[in-house]
Amino acid sequence: MAPLTRTRADPDATPSELAAVYYAQRASAGLIISEATAVCEQANGAYMNTPGLYTDRHQDKWAEIASAVHAAGGKMFVQLWHVGRMAHPDISGFETVGPSPIAAELTAHTPAGKQPLPVPRALTESEIGSIVGQFRSAARRAVDAGMDGVEIHSANGYLLHEFMSDVVNQRTDGYGGSARNRARFTAEVVEAVAAEIGPERVGLRISPGNGAGDMREVDQVSAYEALLCRIAPLGIAYLHMLIEPSQAAFAALRTQWEGAVVLNTPREVDSDFAVLEQLAEWGVISAAAVGRGFLANPDLIERLVLGAELNEPDVATFYAPGPAGYIDYPTLAEAEQLSA
Repeated sequence: MAPLTRTRADPDATPSELAAVYYAQRASAGLIISEATAVCEQANGAYMNTPGLYTDRHQDKWAEIASAVHAAGGKMFVQLWHVGRMAHPDISGFETVGPSPIAAELTAHTPAGKQPLPVPRALTESEIGSIVGQFRSAARRAVDAGMDGVEIHSANGYLLHEFMSDVVNQRTDGYGGSARNRARFTAEVVEAVAAEIGPERVGLRISPGNGAGDMREVDQVSAYEALLCRIAPLGIAYLHMLIEPSQAAFAALRTQWEGAVVLNTPREVDSDFAVLEQLAEWGVISAAAVGRGFLANPDLIERLVLGAELNEPDVATFYAPGPAGYIDYPTLAEAEQLSA
């Protein structure tokens, strides 16, 4: 199950009481990758009501979620992020930061309504080191909470992805300029987390060429090649790519990476299931990550095996509070009972 932001956390970034039910319902996915979860208070702020994993209260709630998923037969990784220049201070309460003072030309849904994202302040090298440590600490909390591992979020226009970009990252120090330097921040996070909890508990998500978050990359390959070259000896659990398999970057990076590959297609339409299955049969990918399919179908695997009709996702409830569109999508068995 692919990571899905659902904006239902408590105001202090603690996952809601419904989260354990939501994730346990989808345990048949095999591996669940949680919604993106902040590694510190400043790491939040792109959206309201997104979770964190930097306090004891957060950890206790994630422990309840891990227990519920395991009891239902599933495995779960927590996806860790820092939103970088995608944050708005009216949401986070902090100054917005990024690799360089280049704003994302987007608006944020703040408590006061839609507002443009501000120009971020460029992080210092010392601050970068502190954020690496925050990823490491959050990963330790995840494993101590009983999670099977963590996924490092270096995709979709958030902080680590911003550093990878040859457009958004205009630094002239050791974290900018060359492909190797632009990949350095993500690599240091992966290395630190792997050292803390073991590489077999670490996944990494990337999205070369993805324009989410007003992300721009002229060179969609070189920094990723440098990143994979540096982290390959670690032997992490998997590389998770959000990319169309027809993109040139996918072929280039897949050829380089000898480890497990999880593929999530950006469009994620029903026809993609057949393509993903074929790629898995050919050995091109190790697994497919599916988001909206699992959002609307807790028993998606059973439905695909049986060729059963799928529930349609209700877009209006994707980010709305409460149980509607969150824990009330029926399984096949429940739908049959309702129609009986």
